[in-house]
Amino acid sequence: MTEATYLHATRTAYDIVAIDYERLLRDELNTKPLDRAMLAAFAESVRTPDSGPVAELGCGPGRVTAHLHALGVDIFGIDLSPEMIAVARRTHPGLRFEEGSMTALDLKDDALGGVVAWYSTVHTPPELLPTVFAECHRVLAPGGHMLLAFKAGDLRRHLDRGYGHELSLDVYWMSPDHVADLMSRAGLVLDAQLIREPDESEKPRQGRQAFFLAHKPDGS
Repeated sequence: MTEATYLHATRTAYDIVAIDYERLLRDELNTKPLDRAMLAAFAESVRTPDSGPVAELGCGPGRVTAHLHALGVDIFGIDLSPEMIAVARRTHPGLRFEEGSMTALDLKDDALGGVVAWYSTVHTPPELLPTVFAECHRVLAPGGHMLLAFKAGDLRRHLDRGYGHELSLDVYWMSPDHVADLMSRAGLVLDAQLIREPDESEKPRQGRQAFFLAHKPDGS
């Protein structure tokens, strides 16, 4: 799949489901203490006085952006879907949200103290993941931190329905070892990883969930 094809499919699908996605998932973090723990660890890493702003890439309706903002993080959201951005702006009017793509961020080099990709790479074809991680490395300032959440495994599944709507979208489960290798090749250093079993809301189709904390070394 070409980059343009996957971006169009992802944008179209999330434009369709934006309103219902926000409604169905707005309180999801309340029942996921380990997920919240990784977000809290990331927040502590990027709250230093000399840290730059943080971007959530693929922010959707802004629930994780808002959660991190409540933890004291200077954060804004970027998403491919105009409808998701519209929902995020209505739901969280005090926060900043912009349209954009993880594969070509409209940000200067070394501009950010942190990036979050919270399940936003699950629709990225594996051959394009190096482009995403290279962009994350480019926009992070030396010493900046990255939090990545993704589905752990080795699977591609095509969805023709989701969140109560007909759509057409591929979802990828990725090997944690492979993702760690790709991040390393992009110049990111892995600091911690959590692989948890699916909870009741995720069984049986979702499988294990992976969370990586990484950083861009000084001088890179």
